[in-house]
Amino acid sequence: MTDRPLIRLAPGGDRRVKAGHPWAFSNEIAMSPALRALPPGIVVRLEGDDGQKHGAWHFNPHSLIAARRLDASPDAACDAAWYRARIGACLALRDRMFDTPFYRLVHAEADGLPGLIIDRYGDSVAMQANTAGMEAATPHILAALRDLFDPRLVVARNDSAVRKLEGMEEAVTLLHGSDGTATVEESGLRFPVDLLGGQKTGWFFDQRANRAMVARFCAGRTMLDAFCHTGGFGLAAAAAGAREVTLLDRSEHALDLAMQAARLAGFGDRVTALKAEALDHLEKMAASGRRFEVVVTDPPAFAKTRKDQPAALRGYAKLARLAAGLVSPDGILFIASCSHHVAPPDFAEAVTWGVHKARREARILASVGAGPDHPVHPALPESAYLKGLLLHLA
Repeated sequence: MTDRPLIRLAPGGDRRVKAGHPWAFSNEIAMSPALRALPPGIVVRLEGDDGQKHGAWHFNPHSLIAARRLDASPDAACDAAWYRARIGACLALRDRMFDTPFYRLVHAEADGLPGLIIDRYGDSVAMQANTAGMEAATPHILAALRDLFDPRLVVARNDSAVRKLEGMEEAVTLLHGSDGTATVEESGLRFPVDLLGGQKTGWFFDQRANRAMVARFCAGRTMLDAFCHTGGFGLAAAAAGAREVTLLDRSEHALDLAMQAARLAGFGDRVTALKAEALDHLEKMAASGRRFEVVVTDPPAFAKTRKDQPAALRGYAKLARLAAGLVSPDGILFIASCSHHVAPPDFAEAVTWGVHKARREARILASVGAGPDHPVHPALPESAYLKGLLLHLA
């Protein structure tokens, strides 16, 4: 592809790229009026000022992250066949991880498809193109999916706020199929999923192993699942024999889906749904003396940007204090953060401080992250966004 536009890194701007980083920032590139006029999402060749070739990259002259690595070869076609091969490799790896087709199929940079998220629900798919390059490549991606396993339904959940950084609008679109309903199966349970109206891509596969881990502590016990979304933690607890499960979330739609799954599984009588702002309601529960033997808090990201980090850490400390106060003696607390701007040590310190302020003695049983279908790029530690702590409180 010798006619492909050539982008040169500025002198001294190639240090991170040479070290294997999959991004080049705008201030690392020798920008020119001609480059700024290129259409966002175009495939380019990237070279250092020393002439070293760095492969084929998506380029967006209007984004802080101006270039994202696609292939080591500058002449890689990056066409429909290329996307089929790359997504096919992701599919083969996931099929070695899981016995059933419910998983994150593509996890952006770590899977060699920067800015692209694809979640698979059997014969249905939710995809998210968070960069101009992946937006432009959507027809190739859709063709690859149809060629690989011909999904009944494909929904584009392009409603992530990060799209604004690429100069793109937010939208949810039905790309293929006639409705947005799907089903996810996990640990013997079936959950209805709304791919058009639910949160993010409809289901949080990243917590799969952590839900199973927490469920082991729930037989015969009372359990609170706060910020529960569609009840993944709570219903896994009920399936493991929890005698009473309380689901807490502000979304009536998510709670309705959770209760549908509870009734379908035959334990709706042991599950109660509470619609409320979780933090406010946790405070009310604590003030009333309410206690649970297992408490889970899995909130949305508290830090949307790097500057939000101090406030987010205060928020996690407060959440840990409130949640710890709701745990009965000899109980279990699982607390999670999906803020990639909050580092694991900082999160652990905030949680430790919050539990201390609740005057509880604790021991950490496990420090966990996302499952293997959410791989981490070695040069992007922030892609290890999910952090969770499992604590035993005396």
